[in-house]
Amino acid sequence: MDAVYFDDGRVQLRQVAEPDYDGVRVRVRSAGICGSDLHMLAMKYPLQFIVGHEAAGVLDDGTPVALEPIVPCSYSNADPACRSGNYNLCAAATGRTLGLGRDGGMAGEMCVPASCLVYLPSNVDVKDACLVEPLAVAVHGLRKAGLTAGGRLEDSPERVAVIGGGAIGLSAVAVAGACGVEVGLAARYEHQIAAGELLGARSIEGQYDLVVECAGSGKAVDQAVKYCRPGGRVLLLGTHWESITYRPMTAMLKEVTAISSYMYGANGAVRDVEVAALLLSRNPEIARSLITHRFPLAEVERAFEVAEDRKSGAIKVVLEP
Repeated sequence: MDAVYFDDGRVQLRQVAEPDYDGVRVRVRSAGICGSDLHMLAMKYPLQFIVGHEAAGVLDDGTPVALEPIVPCSYSNADPACRSGNYNLCAAATGRTLGLGRDGGMAGEMCVPASCLVYLPSNVDVKDACLVEPLAVAVHGLRKAGLTAGGRLEDSPERVAVIGGGAIGLSAVAVAGACGVEVGLAARYEHQIAAGELLGARSIEGQYDLVVECAGSGKAVDQAVKYCRPGGRVLLLGTHWESITYRPMTAMLKEVTAISSYMYGANGAVRDVEVAALLLSRNPEIARSLITHRFPLAEVERAFEVAEDRKSGAIKVVLEP
């Protein structure tokens, strides 16, 4: 079968044997290109496995599923993180995550543990369901930040601002909007702003109770603190691969609370990925706004070129094996 690898900063499509089916077979129908994939490619990370952690497909019986790529060590009492539902913090998970530590979804087929399956609502197209993963990142982060339907704990709904108009930023807009709060968006490109408007975002005006930083830069953190009201919260949802600098005095004078977030987990019996799948079902504009390009797996090199060029109008580029 065809599968995508990274080799010394280059995207390669290789012919490989079908996976060993010591698990559940998923025939991949969509795989999203993430900013993390682009970063690992540019940094020439020596990855010896099939890439892609945003994936969805069908089981042998035709059942459509998305995939939660985290493969923790266990869900038993042996690991406190797994036991509490914070399996994203499992010390063993990073090296076992699909597409980041073991074979991922940019291939014709996958073999995954049953715990990775996310069963989809009937009205969600499996070709859009690779969005479950980035949506779950936003669901988890906003849950950690204390955002609930109608706001937080105050009598009036909170105001939420999002810095960054990529897939994670727009996912944060969609999740915050589903909570019924006012959402402002600051984005670099016009097509990102237009996508945010389709999801209900307005231009940023004034200060906000919660500001979600999704750009992954020191400048974006400074912006987030600037737009945060005194006593408010800044959620660091963007991926910061390197050290950053920002002006901490402004944050100190406002007593801004910084909240970090990593991937997704479970809130009691409900996984963040399951909430994400439900949101995708309830709001068709999410897929229409985020997915801008689709390519067959044979055109993977072109797909990565488009994903890298944000000026081209790309938000989420999807491969369809």
